[in-house]
Amino acid sequence: MRAVIQRVSRGSVSVEGKVVGAIGRGVVVLVGITHNDTEEQAKWLARKVAGLRIFEDSAGKINAGLLDVDGAALVISQFTLYADCRKGRRPSFTAAAPPEVAEPLVEHFTQTLRDHGVPVETGIFGAHMQVKIHNDGPVTILLER
Repeated sequence: MRAVIQRVSRGSVSVEGKVVGAIGRGVVVLVGITHNDTEEQAKWLARKVAGLRIFEDSAGKINAGLLDVDGAALVISQFTLYADCRKGRRPSFTAAAPPEVAEPLVEHFTQTLRDHGVPVETGIFGAHMQVKIHNDGPVTILLER
């Protein structure tokens, strides 16, 4: 399981020209699932995202988490995080889990974030989405479990 976390001042996701999820200050989380990922990995990753101290505290140090700053998460499923570009010019996506495996794990990740008190918005699994990310910093972190 992989996640790209971007600290944002705001973010949104649209499908067919309609906004389906939007947040203000918080994180946009792009989540990729591979074949052997588990619910336990999804829980671990969600706990990690919920607790990441990547926001400035009152002293201006990067020492605050999402809940400390009343932040939210915009979660987007992204199978392309498992692209293999080692051969040729066309990426292979065979390492990405099929939808019937990936979708429940993304939902489990999202629900675990909510269980930790993080407000969560999402895209639509499998849809062609337009994602607006207003990266703040920029701060971008790659997590893998």
